Amino acid sequence: MTAPTLNASRKTKKTAVGELPVEWGVLPLGKCTRLERGKFAFRPRTEPRFYGGKTPFVQTGDVSNARTWIRSYTQTLSDEGLAISKVFPKGAILMTIAANIGDCAMLDFDSACPDSVIGILPRDGVDGLFLLYTLIHRKNHLHYLAPAGAQKNLNLDFLQKVQVPVPPLPEQHRIAAVLRTWDRAIERQEQLLAAKQQFKQSLMQQLLTGKKRFPEFKGQKWQKVQLGEVFERVVRRVTPDVEHVLSITARVGFVTQQSKFSKIIAGNTLERYILLRRGEFAYNKGNSKSYKQGCIYKLDSYDEAAVPQVYICFGAKTRDVDSEFYRYYFEAGLLNSQLMGIINSGVRNDGLLNMDPDNFFKLHIHVPPVKEQKQIADVFRVVDRELALLEREADALRDQKRGLMQKLLTGKVRVKV
Repeated sequence: MTAPTLNASRKTKKTAVGELPVEWGVLPLGKCTRLERGKFAFRPRTEPRFYGGKTPFVQTGDVSNARTWIRSYTQTLSDEGLAISKVFPKGAILMTIAANIGDCAMLDFDSACPDSVIGILPRDGVDGLFLLYTLIHRKNHLHYLAPAGAQKNLNLDFLQKVQVPVPPLPEQHRIAAVLRTWDRAIERQEQLLAAKQQFKQSLMQQLLTGKKRFPEFKGQKWQKVQLGEVFERVVRRVTPDVEHVLSITARVGFVTQQSKFSKIIAGNTLERYILLRRGEFAYNKGNSKSYKQGCIYKLDSYDEAAVPQVYICFGAKTRDVDSEFYRYYFEAGLLNSQLMGIINSGVRNDGLLNMDPDNFFKLHIHVPPVKEQKQIADVFRVVDRELALLEREADALRDQKRGLMQKLLTGKVRVKV
């Protein structure tokens, strides 16, 4: 990707938003845009007759999940719903004023919006995309200045007075074009990452179930046995010298309690904890949106660690089991349907699923020959390395964009127009 032609800024002046080039102006948002609040004049908002029509209904979550452009939505309005809402045109900047306040993105289509969103419509002399990048860059500052009540929020009166830098229009166009180039590069990288993740999921369903075999193993049969025939439960007590106290998060896996809760919730005693060793597994019976049946993770980062006793912990009975193969086996969700079948009466008050551990070890798993297990695991290790490389490249592009925003949107570095 070709870098933009940049010049260091020379003459500057002090303004309400800091040091800016002398050629730049500063205006209140209410002077350079038209600000309008979304609308949905009915409570509760869950009334079914207002939904399911043809009009997109972009809400705070859709704005927060977008990067620059809002290209998708999770809800539509019927004609009745449209009559009590407000429609903003394509190209309008939407800002969330409740929950995740200050998130911004630009509409790629006409859409109705609720009163938790403000539409920002740039006036003549203001490039909408430049203004969007400016508001994204200044989000933390907006959050800091926002009126504080029972809950921090933004409102029209406050936003009307917010000062924003306004370079000459040709320079706005050029800055927006430079940053859009980086956005496109990030989007392409994320598309590559998503495609590779989809490839991995598809390959898991084939290799981990025996639908696709390596030629050298085709004459060898897989066994289908109970989990307890291959793995045994781990209930060992924590030793006094254990250094790491871990919990499981659904999306990440093992994390230190210090990083998850900002403290070790175990306190000074680990009597109700289990000592887990490298290569062993823990099943977190916690219910979440991502894993309604709980999740299973393998301990890789530490030689040993303390984990909560509510987890069902287990390890291989013999060396004829490749733990990496089963890490991918559980990651692929190949136990999910069976897990749902042994969960009794849903979620308890403590957020854990009702389940008899004995039934957990009666679940059935596939057992390929150990050499085939290792070869399958090797394939997924390569895929994971490729995924990690794509993620690092995406992170590098995001870092470059943040650096450019800091320089270009403050006038510290100027683009040639």
